[in-house]
Amino acid sequence: MNRVIGEVLQRLLQVVQDLYTETAVLSEGESELQLWYNRGYADGMISAMRILGYAQQVDTVGATGERSLVVGQELLPWGKAYRHGFNQGEKETAEVLQEKQS
Repeated sequence: MNRVIGEVLQRLLQVVQDLYTETAVLSEGESELQLWYNRGYADGMISAMRILGYAQQVDTVGATGERSLVVGQELLPWGKAYRHGFNQGEKETAEVLQEKQS
């Protein structure tokens, strides 16, 4: 892994950790939609990093990408906020990492 990718990956992993800390108290039925979006964004980031071959680095920070909180909640406002965050996090993280790989 080149130095630039390593640095970008470390920054992305710090964002994941920060978002996980911010959403640690998130529970089913939580009405704060921004928290759901933020957790989805973090999980989407994790998904993109794993797909692009950085699972080992993700594992070192203990970010699981566990989506069990949203199961059965997908059609409710917080489920939609989570899904939107997930899609954006996955898309934007993949764009950044693929740009740096080229």
